[in-house]
Amino acid sequence: MRPLSCLSEASELLVADTSVAINLNATGYAAQVMEALPYRIVIVDSVQTELEYGRQRGRNDADRTAALVAAKHLKIVRLGEKGLGVFEGLVVGSAAETLDDGEAATLAHAVESSGVAVIDERKALRIAAVRYPKLVTASTMDLLGHPYVCDALGEPALADAVFCALRDARMRVFPPHAEWAVKLIGAEWAAQCPSLKSAAKPAK
Repeated sequence: MRPLSCLSEASELLVADTSVAINLNATGYAAQVMEALPYRIVIVDSVQTELEYGRQRGRNDADRTAALVAAKHLKIVRLGEKGLGVFEGLVVGSAAETLDDGEAATLAHAVESSGVAVIDERKALRIAAVRYPKLVTASTMDLLGHPYVCDALGEPALADAVFCALRDARMRVFPPHAEWAVKLIGAEWAAQCPSLKSAAKPAK
């Protein structure tokens, strides 16, 4: 199956949001995915803080992400002066035009470092497109659909990884990836995933 990803060889640094970290953990193959990708991958410390909050809901993503950091698949960074300025502009204002700390920090560091913001929230993507039109963005599915990841995992493991992220983390899938995901995991599994239920229905 032909891989599907917007990421190119020109990309160097990926800045992952909280939901992306959770999605990758849910795949069961986070280390293999990160090892296969030809990029540096970071999260901002605000994202790790949000993962820590998940402990209150019985989630272990903070520990799983810390293990990826310890294995050097991932690095935790802090915002610099420019990033802090961008961050402030994204968290101060009306609710319709502001983001939570993790999303704001992810966009801010991507702007500051000329990296790719890997983020799955529509509101954050909308705000980024308006305020920072030159900023490159990607989604979790762009990571999982990268050719290097597809080759490293192989189709059966990749299908399992995508299905687990969809089922257990409710990973968001945008229209460009829906058909690819359904073909990869099959209609029966796709019907169990809220993000793909509409895509899994046969055409009338």
